[in-house]
Amino acid sequence: MPTDARVVVCPAGPGPLEIHDIALPDPSPYQVVVKQFASGVCHSQLHQMHGPRQSAAVLGHESTGVVIAAGSEVKHVTEGDHVMVTWVPRDPNVTRRPDAVTLQLNDGSVARSQGVFTWADITLVDEQFVVALPKDAPIDVTAIIGCAVMTGSGAVYHTAAVREGESVAVFGVGGVGLSAIAAAAVIGANPIIAVDLSEEKLRFAEKFGATIGINASECDPVERIRELTPMPEGTTSFGATAAGVDYAFDCIGIKQTMEQILPAVRPGMLGHTSGGMAVLVGVPQTNVEIDARDLLVNEKKYIGSIGGSCRPDRDFPMFLRWFNEGDLLLDDLVTERYTLDEINEATDALAAGKISGRSILEL
Repeated sequence: MPTDARVVVCPAGPGPLEIHDIALPDPSPYQVVVKQFASGVCHSQLHQMHGPRQSAAVLGHESTGVVIAAGSEVKHVTEGDHVMVTWVPRDPNVTRRPDAVTLQLNDGSVARSQGVFTWADITLVDEQFVVALPKDAPIDVTAIIGCAVMTGSGAVYHTAAVREGESVAVFGVGGVGLSAIAAAAVIGANPIIAVDLSEEKLRFAEKFGATIGINASECDPVERIRELTPMPEGTTSFGATAAGVDYAFDCIGIKQTMEQILPAVRPGMLGHTSGGMAVLVGVPQTNVEIDARDLLVNEKKYIGSIGGSCRPDRDFPMFLRWFNEGDLLLDDLVTERYTLDEINEATDALAAGKISGRSILEL
């Protein structure tokens, strides 16, 4: 029988987010109904809220909850299991396309999801987006594993495959950037350079493993990074100064930072070593111009990382282990908590840059 839920709806036209009482349909054979504990509030949702759309939308893509119903073909979780919800399919070996959810609103219109929706007290989700959560794990702070941790930590651990002793710079130390710093610290990268406009956020990043902070409102961060990371060769074969980090991660996605990460990484040495890697992690809202000569002559790499190149079934247990071992400070990373009825306050605070780490909805 249908399940009554309170769901945040982003209307088709302008206006604040709304909470609708919606009767969720019974799960299809591959769907799961999850009564939620908590959901993360991700910056990428702001892009969805402010971008064009043809119909109302339901948002949110990282959460924790308990299974209250499961379809006949769902085998890896069952009623009563604690779970994490994410937006990346958990098992790459499943070739079936996950079902997206479209909800019928009371006025007869529809609200569409981009795959999952977690800004709700109860959600209906394809089993490919549901990962088991041990019952002894916290049910609140683990909600952000499904996006913030996966995206930031995965970019360092999987996309770039940073190794012990290599140098890292992270531009933007919100929830995703702090997760990237934490992964770099677990690996043993050195130095780990945090770049931000807020001195408070830079000090906060030290708790997660940042060894150096650069306030980009006070200096040119690229030049400062290069001052801090001289290479023993001194100059390249073409006479350019040899300096820069092995890896630079843009966890913001604005034009300025997207263009800063390439010159921030070290050049290659002709016939000996290739250059560093610039990794775009933040969701871009504009095109970017890069120095193609720098890319070519110095054999640098500029790549994207979506979802941290993660496989949730494989990687979420690793992130939980980091948390249990004290290497991933989820309790500190969650800096603000809101109720579902405070969703507009939560998104306004995020848009205004008032969230130091990650905020969650407690459901």
